[in-house]
Amino acid sequence: MPHQLPPLNALRIFEVTARAGSYTEAARELHLTHGAVSRQIQLLEAALGQPLFQRDGQRQVATAHARAYAREISQAFDHISDASIRYGRRSQRPVVRVNAPATMAMRWLIPRLASFRLKHPDTEVLVSTAFSHEPAFRGSFDVAIRRMPLDTSGYEVQPLYTESHTVIASPTLLQRLHIQQPQDLASAVWLSSETRPGEWESWLQAAGIPTVRPTQQLRFDHFFVTLQAVVDGLGVAIGPFPTLDTDQTQHRISLPFPDIRYPGRSYSALIPQDADKPRFLREFLEWLGNA
Repeated sequence: MPHQLPPLNALRIFEVTARAGSYTEAARELHLTHGAVSRQIQLLEAALGQPLFQRDGQRQVATAHARAYAREISQAFDHISDASIRYGRRSQRPVVRVNAPATMAMRWLIPRLASFRLKHPDTEVLVSTAFSHEPAFRGSFDVAIRRMPLDTSGYEVQPLYTESHTVIASPTLLQRLHIQQPQDLASAVWLSSETRPGEWESWLQAAGIPTVRPTQQLRFDHFFVTLQAVVDGLGVAIGPFPTLDTDQTQHRISLPFPDIRYPGRSYSALIPQDADKPRFLREFLEWLGNA
């Protein structure tokens, strides 16, 4: 069936207007008159069957649902622009687009990319991030890195590594608390993440002290926020390895009980089966498997 699309020129002008915040600013950016912008917005509103802007004094301001609509339209335009560059004749430099979970991208993938650049200086790697509460796959990419298990139908799967989890803390906090045995952790503030429930319970079971509880707990929405709290000395948390190897090597975190761990999930690289696999992508996948 044909796509049910609103007028594309009106859609482009709407996206700019919502981003610019006013008809006047959009007209200036697009080199149009105020009336031309207004007519295109009216055309789009007629196609959608509802208003997108409301008057606020002398200005027309995007409604809440219009702002949400504009964000998605902007992502779609970015996708079209990206595809046009990649598949158009003007594309000159190889580009690999990687989508990975935020913590894995920041703590494991990006710190290792310098070694790939040394081997393949002509290939550019663009990294975008995903959060655990978002859909499994979103946007355009050549390689998606995800934790298993996951529905991988339609993708080639290249295993990367399996995490293990143990207690992490800042070196200065450990010196101050004088933690010698797992039971001593009760005197520390325990940090946890909403996106990783049950981590403390799993580690306590592995340590053989399932009934130990802290005097105070703090919970954050995402693990990379929890990790920053650990680095800043707010408390102790459970961290995944080898994802945090670089943080340990650079002495941002310490492991008071490195031998007490519980197994975590495995990361794999997923490549769309119907996608082109040029030489530079194959080189990146080979490097990724050995990183």
